[in-house]
Amino acid sequence: MERAFANRTEAGRLLAEKLVEYADQSDVILLGLPRGGVPVAYEIAKRLRLPLDVFIVRKLGVPGFEELAAGAIASGGVRVLNEEVVRAIPYASEAIEAVTARETAELQRREQIYREGRPPPELRDKIAIVVDDGLATGATMRAAVKALQQRGAAKIVVAVPVGPPDTCEELAHEADEAICLSMPPFFQAVGQYYEDFSQTSDDDVRELLNRAAQEISGEKPANQQ
Repeated sequence: MERAFANRTEAGRLLAEKLVEYADQSDVILLGLPRGGVPVAYEIAKRLRLPLDVFIVRKLGVPGFEELAAGAIASGGVRVLNEEVVRAIPYASEAIEAVTARETAELQRREQIYREGRPPPELRDKIAIVVDDGLATGATMRAAVKALQQRGAAKIVVAVPVGPPDTCEELAHEADEAICLSMPPFFQAVGQYYEDFSQTSDDDVRELLNRAAQEISGEKPANQQ
C-alpha cells in the first residue's frame, strides 16, 4: 500500500506545495467540502494566504435506493441531475422534488451552522480550488464542479490528497485542473491512506472557518461581530 498521510493537516500541507502558484492571488478562493475537506483546505489557505469557505454538496438519493444518486444540490441553490438515473425512476418528478426539499433543508442548516452569519462567497469570475480529504467514486466532487461551473467560476481546480486513478482522470477532464497527490492502483477507501482519519465534527468545521477568517482575512470571530 502507498504511504499513508499522518492526518488531514499533513495532507493539506503537502497539497499546498502543489498549489503555490495560486498564493496571495486576490481572485482565488479555497472551498472545502464538509466535513473532512475543511481541515485539509484550512492548511492550504494558511500557507498560501487565501480566503477559505465551505462548498456544501448534498446527494439526491433515489427513494428506496439511497446510494444511487439521482443528482445533487450545492451551495447557492444549484441542482445537478443525472438524467439517465432520473429517466429510470417511476414518478421521477415527484420523487426528486421531495428529496430535493429534504436535502435543501439540511444544506441550509449546515450553511447556517458553518457560516454563523457570514454571507456566501462570490464565485463568479473567481478561481475556485475545491478540496476534499480524498476521492472514492468522485460523485460528490463531480457535483461540486458542475455547480461551480453554474455559479460562473472562471477556473475550477480540484485538489485532493488521494483517489483512484480512474476517478482522478475523470475529474481532470471535468474540471480545469485536478491535483491528486496519491493515486494507488488498488484503491479501496480514503481512510486506509491516513494514519489518523478520525471524524471531523460540525464544531471543528466552524472553528477552522472562524480561525481562517481571523488569520487570513483579519475578521473578528463570528460571535464578536
